[in-house]
Amino acid sequence: MTESQNIEYKTTWRDEYLKWICGFANANGGKLLIGIDDKGHIVGVDDQKRLMEEIPNKVVQHLGLVIETNLRIKNKKYFIEIIVSPSNLPVSYHGVFYYRSGSTKQELKGIALHDFLLKKMGRSWDGISPDSAAIAEIDSTTIHLFVRKALDSNRISPDVNPNDIKGTLQNLNLLNENNKPKNAALLVFGKNPLKHFTAAYFKIGRFGVADHDLIFQDVVKENLLTMADRVIEVLKSKYLVSPIRYQGLQRIEELEYPEEALREAILNAIVHKDYTGAPIQMSVYNDKLILWNPGKLPEDITIEILMQKHPSRPANKNIAELFFKAGYIEVWGRGITKILNACKIAGLPAPILEEYAGGIQITFLKSKTVVDNVTDNVTDNVTKNRIDLIINEIRLNNTISIDQLAEKLNVTRRTIIRDIDKIKNQNLIKRIGPAKGGFWTIIREE
Repeated sequence: MTESQNIEYKTTWRDEYLKWICGFANANGGKLLIGIDDKGHIVGVDDQKRLMEEIPNKVVQHLGLVIETNLRIKNKKYFIEIIVSPSNLPVSYHGVFYYRSGSTKQELKGIALHDFLLKKMGRSWDGISPDSAAIAEIDSTTIHLFVRKALDSNRISPDVNPNDIKGTLQNLNLLNENNKPKNAALLVFGKNPLKHFTAAYFKIGRFGVADHDLIFQDVVKENLLTMADRVIEVLKSKYLVSPIRYQGLQRIEELEYPEEALREAILNAIVHKDYTGAPIQMSVYNDKLILWNPGKLPEDITIEILMQKHPSRPANKNIAELFFKAGYIEVWGRGITKILNACKIAGLPAPILEEYAGGIQITFLKSKTVVDNVTDNVTDNVTKNRIDLIINEIRLNNTISIDQLAEKLNVTRRTIIRDIDKIKNQNLIKRIGPAKGGFWTIIREE
């Protein structure tokens, strides 16, 4: 038998091994075997009688645990079996919390310790409240939108009154004992979630031939309930093309990636994100689309398990419950399966799902046929979308400057100048007067 998640061998007893017992208790329990080397060979102990009395007493004294200690003999050699049950309460050794992960002992610190303590108390991060939180920070329009969607999904009582924000939050169990909104309420319904959670936004970037070739970007800063729709809207307007095909006489325009799959991936990222980490990031290339969000899988869920039907284990239980009630997600662990099926129906390769840089990353790929047909035209299409946006901004404000256009469209000044030259060459706009003090006029629409 080799060392594993639940088994550790030691040739002799040392008091520092109380850390290992602490780690087992904080995880899923395990066995510490004294008198066996790393290869599983029994070397025996000589002072078994003393150790059988001393070890249980030290465990109670330093860890507050009652353990099962057994004296075993094999090949005329004694060894001690210490059986540690998982503890329902967090256990520390000299003020330090240890945790058994794989075949190693980990010292918990920072966010990992915070999450561990919450889990031991049966709570999740999104179920606690910042000290400065207030009901006045909740957006009434978003509450009305949520209640309408939840009623349409038949997942909320028709007695809920969206005009009573406090009552609605209480009904959803989103207020603490002091009537302060929980993190989930501030993120999903808040007027300004960034006030409390600086990474609660969504970054989108359009790249050219390489990662350093950032053409333009957008940042979506919304509360979580409206974020997914806004991201899809931005993708459709600026980042993705919709190849035209005909079914009989019917003209059909579909996104280059199936919208159902994109929406499901975006919702998964929003619901499972670690909101103490970095923002969600989406990178759009000619031949692929990459979505990354910070956060780790549950210990007993692997990428292989994630790729099939699996138990639903959301990191943010309260956020997941709200998105379920709104009809955005299910609670059956079928999100990835739905993404795979949507891509298969669209004739695209299966997306690549992986753990990467402290988060979960999914990469959507185009089939070779689609790449051949679209890649050469993507940059032109992106430029066309941006040109339309420039003309629209000029329509709204004919004195708008180059710098203002660059800021509004999240691109460089050089890019705007290049686009303006193209628009002028197409005889679509004209500049009247000097650079300062003049104005734009639209000659014709495309």
